[in-house]
Amino acid sequence: MRPFDYVRAETTSDALRADGRIIAGGTNLLDLMKLEVETPERLIDVTRLDLREIEAQENSLRIGALVPNSDLAADERVRRDYPVLSRALLAGASGQLRNKATTGGNLMQRTRCPYFYDTAQPCNKREPGTGCQAREGFNRILAILGTSDKCIATHPSDMAVAMRVLDARIEIESPSGETRLLTLDEFYLLPGDTPERETVLEPGELITAVHLPEPPKGRQAYRKVRDRASYAFALVSVGAAVNVEGGKITDAALAFGGLGPRPWRDAGVEEVLIGETPSAAVFDKAADVLLRDARGFGANDFKIPLTRRVLKAVLSELTGVAQ
Repeated sequence: MRPFDYVRAETTSDALRADGRIIAGGTNLLDLMKLEVETPERLIDVTRLDLREIEAQENSLRIGALVPNSDLAADERVRRDYPVLSRALLAGASGQLRNKATTGGNLMQRTRCPYFYDTAQPCNKREPGTGCQAREGFNRILAILGTSDKCIATHPSDMAVAMRVLDARIEIESPSGETRLLTLDEFYLLPGDTPERETVLEPGELITAVHLPEPPKGRQAYRKVRDRASYAFALVSVGAAVNVEGGKITDAALAFGGLGPRPWRDAGVEEVLIGETPSAAVFDKAADVLLRDARGFGANDFKIPLTRRVLKAVLSELTGVAQ
């Protein structure tokens, strides 16, 4: 690890004025620094900021950026009204890491692509213009949707998948005093020709909270397929909220992990479902829409049929239709 300066911010204004890399729990950043994948010259510690509350606001929740993942998963309101979020958090990492990892930090964690972590290998995300070794290398855990010629990395967060299901908005403060509220779709960028830029967050800006709107109607589920039972990133995960009334699907929201460079949501999948009587045939049509542009790169080809099976299993669970 290279030497760096350390500054502890006492207020949000201090953090916004400081010039450096934000650190809270450090569960991802410190690993990257040890490997010299990231080499910030200054760290801004924000752990003393007043951003640890989960506040009820009418029919919504405001989650401070420093709320630990373990506290968020255990919150009674989250477990009751947003169970997809609680289940996604509990499916991610170990208990010790959840105690340290924060809501804001979880949103900002970086890919676990092995070529990104290995500084001896070319990686456009780590060093733009050097190439993407993963496309023809070991890509078992990598993306099948939203990729580009420059990068096929996946976003690793379980929490962010559930946040996409719930139409969460990220609260961002800038040094100018402006506060922005962005959807996750607006916040995360696809790799395109600039895979090194993963979000729209500008230098000096700070995630201060996440806003959850009114809970969705119907039942919620989060299912994660991985190589081992705990402490492993998703090969495929599905978060969903589905409501059935009068034998028809009236509301549906689905998001996917392990498939793309950001938590993946495709409105076309939901359009296929809404208004239909739940059935295996309808679920297959939804999978067809989701996977119409899917592309494997050899070792991750299995994700395409696996995604179909997991999606159908989740929809069967939430609608009561036997597969």
